Amino acid sequence: MKNKLVELVNVSKSFGSTKVLDELCLEVKENEFLTLLGPSGCGKTTTLRIIGGFEKPDSGKVFFDGADITNVPANKRNLNTVFQKYALFGHMTIEENIAFGLKIKNKSDSYIKDKIKYALKLVNLEGFEKRKPTSLSGGQQQRIAIARAIVNEPKVLLLDEPLGALDLKLRQDMQYELMRLKEELGITFIYITHDQEEALTMSDKIIVMNKGYIQQMGTPEDIYNEPENAFVADFIGDSNIIDGIMLEDRLVEILGTKFECVDEGFGRNRPVDVVIRPEDVVLGEEGQGILDGVVTSLIFKGVHYEMEVEANGYEWLVHSTNCHPVGSKVSISVIPFNIQIMHKPESEDEKAVTIDE
Repeated sequence: MKNKLVELVNVSKSFGSTKVLDELCLEVKENEFLTLLGPSGCGKTTTLRIIGGFEKPDSGKVFFDGADITNVPANKRNLNTVFQKYALFGHMTIEENIAFGLKIKNKSDSYIKDKIKYALKLVNLEGFEKRKPTSLSGGQQQRIAIARAIVNEPKVLLLDEPLGALDLKLRQDMQYELMRLKEELGITFIYITHDQEEALTMSDKIIVMNKGYIQQMGTPEDIYNEPENAFVADFIGDSNIIDGIMLEDRLVEILGTKFECVDEGFGRNRPVDVVIRPEDVVLGEEGQGILDGVVTSLIFKGVHYEMEVEANGYEWLVHSTNCHPVGSKVSISVIPFNIQIMHKPESEDEKAVTIDE
């Protein structure tokens, strides 16, 4: 059982009249790769800065390894931050950049030399000691920023969109490098991104945020396969989100057509949101499925075809390895298990929060 390492309890933060966090609660366990995911302005960076000590909450508490660190300055916390813009010192060599924090702590020259060698080996940049940051690629500079952080042996590494400035291929390579480092070092990563695929690829646990609230917390599989509300379903991957009527247990009406599902307990004739992932929509010949429609667009995506199918006034998004040309008359089927039913929010800003696992 992993120990609780970081905990935020009822943390609120406003900037002027704008409330960014509203009584936020979350837990991070030892050796966990936790990702805070959400659109710009959702509160994820403010959350990270409060954990790191760069911002103070207006109310609430921050705990680290059981101790209250709400008022402890950033340089006294056993964690380090890696930013998107690297923040390397351009006038220093790579070894001087890595050694900077260790010299402030008055570590011996031999200790610093060993740590530099160890850190550069970890990030696969041995032999770069005498080079300047400006001579390195973006990916190499980010590795140096990570090396500078890990030589301080933090229990927690905070990463604020560290791969945001990299191109796609390098970004993907660095994702696997970070996952490898996390396993080798055995430290906790708290990671910020707005990239859904990145979060699903790297995380042990994801926290989806919007407007200062946690919308859902869970494993990547939970978040993708069992979204708790329409916001999460829409933000994580592609989804068909359709107004429905829950006629009774295990039977929902979508676009005037009855679909079997597996959900229960919503009552009878209740308005609901129906979420169906595009890869779960099965296309067949006209008249052989549940609902008939016409293919209105077709794009080849490499691993699958992406199609839009108009049926009863709704454009279904469909991902399939089978190609149906534009104009094809098709039928739509969905197996009951792949239909997700959720309550409609009472208001646009309704909180939908899973605080604890």
